[in-house]
Amino acid sequence: MKFLDEAKIWVKAGDGGDGVIAFRREKYIEFGGPDGGNGGKGGDIVVEAVPGLNTLIDYRYAQHFKARKGGNGAGADRTGAGSDDVVLKVPVGTVILAEDKETVLADMVQEGQRAVICRGGDGGHGNAHYKTSTNRAPRRADKGYPGEERWLWLRLKLIADAGLVGLPNAGKSTFLSVVSAAKPKIADYPFTTLTPQLGVVRLNATEEFVLADIPGLIEGAAEGAGLGTRFLGHVERCAVLLHLIDGSQPDPVRAYETVRAELEEYGGGLAEKPEILALNKLDAMTPQGRTSRVRALERATGKPVALISGATQEGVPEVLRRLADTIHAARAEQG
Repeated sequence: MKFLDEAKIWVKAGDGGDGVIAFRREKYIEFGGPDGGNGGKGGDIVVEAVPGLNTLIDYRYAQHFKARKGGNGAGADRTGAGSDDVVLKVPVGTVILAEDKETVLADMVQEGQRAVICRGGDGGHGNAHYKTSTNRAPRRADKGYPGEERWLWLRLKLIADAGLVGLPNAGKSTFLSVVSAAKPKIADYPFTTLTPQLGVVRLNATEEFVLADIPGLIEGAAEGAGLGTRFLGHVERCAVLLHLIDGSQPDPVRAYETVRAELEEYGGGLAEKPEILALNKLDAMTPQGRTSRVRALERATGKPVALISGATQEGVPEVLRRLADTIHAARAEQG
Protein backbone atom coordinates (compact mmCIF):
# COMPACT_ATOMS: atom_id res chain seq x y z
CA MET A 1 0.00 0.00 0.00
CA LYS A 2 1.35 3.40 -0.97
CA PHE A 3 2.18 5.71 1.93
CA LEU A 4 0.30 9.02 1.85
CA ASP A 5 0.46 11.35 4.83
CA GLU A 6 -1.39 14.41 3.53
CA ALA A 7 -4.66 14.90 1.65
CA LYS A 8 -7.07 17.74 0.87
CA ILE A 9 -10.80 16.98 0.81
CA TRP A 10 -14.11 18.82 0.54
CA VAL A 11 -16.93 17.94 2.92
CA LYS A 12 -20.53 19.11 3.22
CA ALA A 13 -23.02 18.21 5.88
CA GLY A 14 -26.62 17.52 4.87
CA ASP A 15 -29.19 20.32 4.66
CA GLY A 16 -32.18 20.15 6.97
CA GLY A 17 -35.47 18.91 5.61
CA ASP A 18 -38.26 21.37 4.80
CA GLY A 19 -41.26 21.96 7.00
CA VAL A 20 -44.66 21.64 5.29
CA ILE A 21 -48.02 23.37 5.28
CA ALA A 22 -50.86 20.94 5.92
CA PHE A 23 -54.30 21.02 7.50
CA ARG A 24 -56.31 18.32 9.14
CA ARG A 25 -59.51 17.63 7.19
CA GLU A 26 -61.39 14.49 8.15
CA LYS A 27 -65.01 13.56 7.82
CA TYR A 28 -66.98 13.73 11.04
CA ILE A 29 -64.11 15.58 12.79
CA GLU A 30 -65.55 18.86 14.01
CA PHE A 31 -62.32 20.78 14.48
CA GLY A 32 -59.46 20.61 11.99
CA GLY A 33 -56.42 22.83 12.03
CA PRO A 34 -52.77 23.01 10.95
CA ASP A 35 -50.77 19.81 11.27
CA GLY A 36 -47.75 20.28 9.01
CA GLY A 37 -44.67 18.60 10.49
CA ASN A 38 -41.07 19.80 10.83
CA GLY A 39 -38.21 18.70 8.57
CA GLY A 40 -35.57 16.24 9.70
CA LYS A 41 -31.93 17.06 10.52
CA GLY A 42 -29.26 16.69 7.84
CA GLY A 43 -26.40 14.26 8.35
CA ASP A 44 -23.16 15.35 10.04
CA ILE A 45 -19.62 14.83 8.72
CA VAL A 46 -17.75 12.86 11.39
CA VAL A 47 -14.07 11.88 11.50
CA GLU A 48 -13.16 8.70 13.41
CA ALA A 49 -9.70 7.36 14.29
CA VAL A 50 -9.59 3.62 13.68
CA PRO A 51 -6.89 0.98 14.22
CA GLY A 52 -5.31 -0.85 11.32
CA LEU A 53 -4.75 2.19 9.10
CA ASN A 54 -1.34 3.84 8.61
CA THR A 55 -1.88 5.92 5.47
CA LEU A 56 -4.35 8.40 3.97
CA ILE A 57 -4.33 6.70 0.57
CA ASP A 58 -8.14 6.30 0.75
CA TYR A 59 -8.43 10.06 0.24
CA ARG A 60 -6.13 10.20 -2.78
CA TYR A 61 -8.91 9.66 -5.30
CA ALA A 62 -12.12 10.15 -3.30
CA GLN A 63 -11.95 13.81 -2.25
CA HIS A 64 -15.57 14.97 -2.02
CA PHE A 65 -17.92 13.81 0.72
CA LYS A 66 -21.51 14.96 1.14
CA ALA A 67 -24.11 13.88 3.68
CA ARG A 68 -27.75 13.46 2.69
CA LYS A 69 -30.47 16.02 3.28
CA GLY A 70 -32.97 15.46 6.08
CA GLY A 71 -36.43 14.25 5.15
CA ASN A 72 -39.24 16.75 4.65
CA GLY A 73 -42.07 16.98 7.14
CA ALA A 74 -45.53 15.64 6.37
CA GLY A 75 -49.14 16.05 7.37
CA ALA A 76 -50.54 14.62 10.59
CA ASP A 77 -47.71 16.48 12.34
CA ARG A 78 -45.10 13.99 11.13
CA THR A 79 -41.45 15.02 11.40
CA GLY A 80 -39.09 14.17 8.54
CA ALA A 81 -36.46 11.50 9.03
CA GLY A 82 -32.99 12.56 10.11
CA SER A 83 -30.21 11.54 7.72
CA ASP A 84 -27.30 9.28 8.62
CA ASP A 85 -23.90 10.79 9.35
CA VAL A 86 -21.01 10.35 6.94
CA VAL A 87 -18.07 8.86 8.88
CA LEU A 88 -14.56 9.39 7.51
CA LYS A 89 -12.14 6.81 8.89
CA VAL A 90 -8.56 7.97 9.40
CA PRO A 91 -5.42 6.52 11.02
CA VAL A 92 -4.67 7.27 14.65
CA GLY A 93 -2.47 10.37 14.74
CA THR A 94 -4.27 12.28 11.97
CA VAL A 95 -4.62 16.04 12.43
CA ILE A 96 -7.66 17.72 10.85
CA LEU A 97 -6.77 21.22 9.62
CA ALA A 98 -8.86 24.01 8.12
CA GLU A 99 -8.20 25.23 4.59
CA ASP A 100 -5.57 27.68 5.84
CA LYS A 101 -3.52 24.63 6.89
CA GLU A 102 -2.89 26.19 10.30
CA THR A 103 -6.16 26.05 12.27
CA VAL A 104 -6.43 22.68 14.02
CA LEU A 105 -10.02 21.41 14.06
CA ALA A 106 -9.29 18.02 15.64
CA ASP A 107 -6.30 15.91 16.65
CA MET A 108 -7.13 12.20 16.47
CA VAL A 109 -4.71 10.63 18.94
CA GLN A 110 -6.78 7.76 20.38
CA GLU A 111 -8.46 4.75 18.82
CA GLY A 112 -12.20 5.26 18.55
CA GLN A 113 -11.96 9.04 18.94
CA ARG A 114 -14.65 10.85 16.95
CA ALA A 115 -15.02 14.51 16.02
CA VAL A 116 -17.87 16.28 14.24
CA ILE A 117 -16.25 18.45 11.56
CA CYS A 118 -19.39 19.76 9.83
CA ARG A 119 -22.84 19.82 11.43
CA GLY A 120 -25.94 19.03 9.46
CA GLY A 121 -28.63 21.68 9.15
CA ASP A 122 -31.71 21.61 11.36
CA GLY A 123 -35.05 20.92 9.78
CA GLY A 124 -37.44 23.77 9.01
CA HIS A 125 -40.63 24.26 11.00
CA GLY A 126 -43.99 23.15 9.64
CA ASN A 127 -47.09 25.29 10.01
CA ALA A 128 -48.19 23.39 13.12
CA HIS A 129 -45.27 25.04 14.91
CA TYR A 130 -46.73 28.51 14.30
CA LYS A 131 -50.24 27.79 15.56
CA THR A 132 -51.30 30.17 18.34
CA SER A 133 -54.53 31.21 19.98
CA THR A 134 -54.73 34.21 17.65
CA ASN A 135 -53.30 32.57 14.53
CA ARG A 136 -55.24 29.34 14.21
CA ALA A 137 -54.55 28.66 10.56
CA PRO A 138 -50.94 29.72 9.86
CA ARG A 139 -49.77 29.29 6.29
CA ARG A 140 -46.10 29.54 7.04
CA ALA A 141 -43.50 26.78 6.79
CA ASP A 142 -39.72 27.12 6.72
CA LYS A 143 -37.09 25.61 4.50
CA GLY A 144 -34.43 23.48 6.18
CA TYR A 145 -31.23 25.16 7.34
CA PRO A 146 -28.14 24.52 5.19
CA GLY A 147 -25.47 22.14 6.44
CA GLU A 148 -21.90 23.34 6.97
CA GLU A 149 -19.32 22.82 4.24
CA ARG A 150 -15.58 23.38 4.07
CA TRP A 151 -12.26 22.29 2.63
CA LEU A 152 -10.09 20.26 4.98
CA TRP A 153 -6.48 19.17 5.13
CA LEU A 154 -5.79 15.75 6.63
CA ARG A 155 -2.24 15.39 7.89
CA LEU A 156 -0.94 12.18 9.40
CA LYS A 157 1.61 12.37 12.22
CA LEU A 158 2.71 8.91 13.23
CA ILE A 159 2.36 7.95 16.87
CA ALA A 160 5.88 7.07 18.05
CA ASP A 161 7.74 7.33 21.36
CA ALA A 162 11.16 8.05 19.89
CA GLY A 163 12.37 9.37 16.56
CA LEU A 164 15.54 8.85 14.51
CA VAL A 165 17.07 11.91 12.84
CA GLY A 166 20.28 12.45 10.94
CA LEU A 167 21.82 13.02 7.54
CA PRO A 168 21.27 10.51 4.73
CA ASN A 169 23.47 7.41 5.12
CA ALA A 170 23.85 7.94 8.88
CA GLY A 171 22.69 4.34 9.41
CA LYS A 172 19.16 5.05 10.65
CA SER A 173 17.49 2.26 8.66
CA THR A 174 20.13 -0.26 9.73
CA PHE A 175 19.66 0.77 13.36
CA LEU A 176 15.87 0.37 13.09
CA SER A 177 16.22 -3.05 11.48
CA VAL A 178 18.47 -4.45 14.22
CA VAL A 179 16.50 -3.14 17.21
CA SER A 180 13.02 -4.05 15.90
CA ALA A 181 11.26 -6.39 13.50
CA ALA A 182 10.90 -3.61 10.90
CA LYS A 183 12.43 -4.33 7.50
CA PRO A 184 13.25 -0.96 5.92
CA LYS A 185 15.15 -0.78 2.65
CA ILE A 186 18.91 -0.55 3.26
CA ALA A 187 21.41 0.43 0.57
CA ASP A 188 24.70 2.28 0.21
CA TYR A 189 23.29 5.43 -1.39
CA PRO A 190 21.52 8.50 0.07
CA PHE A 191 17.75 8.72 0.49
CA THR A 192 17.20 4.98 0.60
CA THR A 193 14.34 5.74 2.98
CA LEU A 194 11.65 7.64 1.10
CA THR A 195 8.78 7.28 3.58
CA PRO A 196 8.65 7.10 7.41
CA GLN A 197 9.08 3.67 8.99
CA LEU A 198 7.93 2.44 12.39
CA GLY A 199 9.36 -0.34 14.53
CA VAL A 200 8.52 -1.68 17.99
CA VAL A 201 11.59 -2.01 20.22
CA ARG A 202 11.21 -4.65 22.94
CA LEU A 203 13.74 -4.34 25.74
CA ASN A 204 12.27 -7.14 27.85
CA ALA A 205 8.97 -8.83 28.57
CA THR A 206 7.42 -5.68 30.05
CA GLU A 207 9.19 -2.77 28.34
CA GLU A 208 8.73 -1.67 24.76
CA PHE A 209 8.47 1.54 22.77
CA VAL A 210 7.79 2.63 19.19
CA LEU A 211 10.70 4.03 17.17
CA ALA A 212 10.16 6.12 14.02
CA ASP A 213 12.69 6.50 11.20
CA ILE A 214 12.22 9.37 8.75
CA PRO A 215 14.09 10.21 5.52
CA GLY A 216 17.43 11.94 6.07
CA LEU A 217 17.77 15.71 6.22
CA ILE A 218 20.30 17.69 4.23
CA GLU A 219 21.37 21.31 4.31
CA GLY A 220 18.59 23.49 2.93
CA ALA A 221 15.86 20.96 3.71
CA ALA A 222 13.70 23.71 5.21
CA GLU A 223 13.70 25.37 1.76
CA GLY A 224 12.80 22.09 0.06
CA ALA A 225 16.24 20.61 -0.70
CA GLY A 226 16.32 16.82 -0.88
CA LEU A 227 13.01 15.54 0.46
CA GLY A 228 12.58 18.74 2.46
CA THR A 229 11.22 18.71 5.99
CA ARG A 230 7.85 17.25 5.00
CA PHE A 231 8.28 14.13 7.12
CA LEU A 232 9.44 15.88 10.30
CA GLY A 233 5.82 16.06 11.43
CA HIS A 234 6.04 12.32 12.09
CA VAL A 235 8.46 12.87 14.97
CA GLU A 236 6.63 15.85 16.51
CA ARG A 237 4.82 13.56 18.95
CA CYS A 238 8.02 11.76 20.05
CA ALA A 239 9.26 12.13 23.60
CA VAL A 240 12.93 11.94 22.58
CA LEU A 241 15.07 12.14 19.44
CA LEU A 242 17.99 9.83 18.72
CA HIS A 243 20.42 11.81 16.57
CA LEU A 244 22.62 9.41 14.61
CA ILE A 245 25.86 10.78 13.16
CA ASP A 246 27.98 8.92 10.65
CA GLY A 247 31.31 8.32 12.41
CA SER A 248 33.07 7.35 9.20
CA GLN A 249 32.92 10.91 7.85
CA PRO A 250 35.71 13.37 8.69
CA ASP A 251 33.57 16.19 10.18
CA PRO A 252 30.80 14.88 12.51
CA VAL A 253 30.36 18.33 14.09
CA ARG A 254 29.34 19.77 10.74
CA ALA A 255 26.82 16.93 10.30
CA TYR A 256 25.35 17.61 13.72
CA GLU A 257 25.03 21.35 13.12
CA THR A 258 23.38 20.82 9.73
CA VAL A 259 20.59 18.67 11.17
CA ARG A 260 20.10 20.92 14.21
CA ALA A 261 19.75 23.96 11.96
CA GLU A 262 17.01 22.24 9.96
CA LEU A 263 15.16 21.17 13.14
CA GLU A 264 15.20 24.75 14.43
CA GLU A 265 14.07 26.10 11.06
CA TYR A 266 11.16 23.64 10.98
CA GLY A 267 9.90 24.53 14.46
CA GLY A 268 7.14 22.42 15.98
CA GLY A 269 9.11 22.10 19.23
CA LEU A 270 11.56 19.60 17.71
CA ALA A 271 14.66 21.59 18.65
CA GLU A 272 13.55 21.62 22.33
CA LYS A 273 12.96 17.88 22.62
CA PRO A 274 15.37 15.71 24.64
CA GLU A 275 18.13 14.50 22.34
CA ILE A 276 20.50 11.55 22.59
CA LEU A 277 23.63 11.78 20.43
CA ALA A 278 25.13 8.62 19.00
CA LEU A 279 28.21 8.35 16.77
CA ASN A 280 27.34 5.44 14.50
CA LYS A 281 29.46 3.06 12.40
CA LEU A 282 31.92 2.37 15.22
CA ASP A 283 33.19 -0.62 13.25
CA ALA A 284 34.42 1.71 10.46
CA MET A 285 36.52 3.96 12.73
CA THR A 286 40.05 3.62 14.02
CA PRO A 287 40.61 3.90 17.79
CA GLN A 288 42.25 7.29 17.30
CA GLY A 289 39.39 8.48 15.08
CA ARG A 290 36.80 7.43 17.67
CA THR A 291 38.48 9.42 20.41
CA SER A 292 39.00 12.58 18.38
CA ARG A 293 35.49 12.65 16.91
CA VAL A 294 33.75 11.96 20.21
CA ARG A 295 35.83 14.68 21.87
CA ALA A 296 35.01 17.17 19.09
CA LEU A 297 31.31 16.40 19.27
CA GLU A 298 31.13 16.67 23.05
CA ARG A 299 33.01 19.96 22.97
CA ALA A 300 30.69 21.39 20.27
CA THR A 301 27.40 20.17 21.76
CA GLY A 302 28.04 20.01 25.49
CA LYS A 303 26.29 16.62 25.55
CA PRO A 304 27.58 13.09 26.11
CA VAL A 305 28.08 11.12 22.90
CA ALA A 306 27.45 7.37 22.68
CA LEU A 307 29.55 5.17 20.40
CA ILE A 308 27.52 2.53 18.60
CA SER A 309 27.56 0.26 15.57
CA GLY A 310 24.27 -0.68 13.95
CA ALA A 311 26.03 -3.42 11.97
CA THR A 312 27.65 -5.18 14.96
CA GLN A 313 25.14 -3.89 17.59
CA GLU A 314 27.99 -2.72 19.81
CA GLY A 315 26.76 -0.04 22.21
CA VAL A 316 23.15 -0.40 20.99
CA PRO A 317 21.61 -1.89 24.19
CA GLU A 318 22.95 1.03 26.27
CA VAL A 319 21.41 3.58 23.88
CA LEU A 320 18.07 1.75 23.90
CA ARG A 321 18.06 1.85 27.71
CA ARG A 322 18.70 5.61 27.67
CA LEU A 323 15.86 6.05 25.18
CA ALA A 324 13.46 4.02 27.31
CA ASP A 325 14.37 5.91 30.49
CA THR A 326 13.91 9.29 28.75
CA ILE A 327 10.54 8.21 27.33
CA HIS A 328 9.39 7.01 30.74
CA ALA A 329 10.43 10.30 32.40
CA ALA A 330 8.71 12.38 29.71
CA ARG A 331 5.45 10.40 29.98
CA ALA A 332 5.55 10.70 33.77
CA GLU A 333 5.78 14.50 33.48
CA GLN A 334 2.76 14.55 31.17
CA GLY A 335 0.80 12.61 33.75
